[in-house]
Amino acid sequence: MTDIFSLERGTAPLIISIPHLGTHIPAAMHGEYTDVALTVADTDWHLDRLYAFAKELGATVLGARVSRYVIDLNRPPNDESLYPGQTTTSLCPTETFRGEPLYREGCVPDAAERQRRVQAFWQPYHDTLAAELKRLRAAHANVLLWEAHSIASVLPRLFDNKLPDLNIGTQDGRTVNAAVQARAERAAAASGYTWIANGRFKGGYITRHFGAPHDGVHAIQLEMCQSVYMNEAAPFDYVPALAQKVQPVLREMVGGALEAIQQMNDAAV
Repeated sequence: MTDIFSLERGTAPLIISIPHLGTHIPAAMHGEYTDVALTVADTDWHLDRLYAFAKELGATVLGARVSRYVIDLNRPPNDESLYPGQTTTSLCPTETFRGEPLYREGCVPDAAERQRRVQAFWQPYHDTLAAELKRLRAAHANVLLWEAHSIASVLPRLFDNKLPDLNIGTQDGRTVNAAVQARAERAAAASGYTWIANGRFKGGYITRHFGAPHDGVHAIQLEMCQSVYMNEAAPFDYVPALAQKVQPVLREMVGGALEAIQQMNDAAV
């Protein structure tokens, strides 16, 4: 545990990364932010609780503690757009998903401050993720990197209409073996929830950067509508009755993909 992330190590060929779980904005920075920003509304709320089954699967779980309003750990360090031509959020966002300003006038971080945040917050998370993948790859020919995300189901500034409940992203199949993706899709299709693969969300920087099936790292991002497990309005409460319905679906998606990885590993022996 650090101020930047939490890490629980497992031995299975599975890492669950939750880069937008964090709600922490350092106290020294509070004066720069608007009151709206300090509500950290665009957090991927409660995903550590929703993915609690990961421990039973032997997963390694890496979760951010710093808010995406400080720095977005799922964006390239050079702030290149992942979706050219579309409205997206940046490495150090200046607006909420709904277009509200995050900073008080004159407090938007300059290039030097953005670079400081890369070194202070972004790099340690990515270094740790790379190290954990290396550790597991030393024991397993193939490893699954599951990128866990959630988002408000309706955000007109970012996408049209309501999102499907479950949004699988693999950069159009480039970040994962097809058999592994198929197992996740099969569970989604049988769930009763709406779903899509490589629709509005194709996987963020972490999925695209680390996903390398030819090198034994298979990355899948799941962007899930928050409406399936929580209240999307403040104070963003977890709703157990909803969560208990979707949690077995998540376990089947992750577990099915993990089984496919293990079958590949068995075949490689």
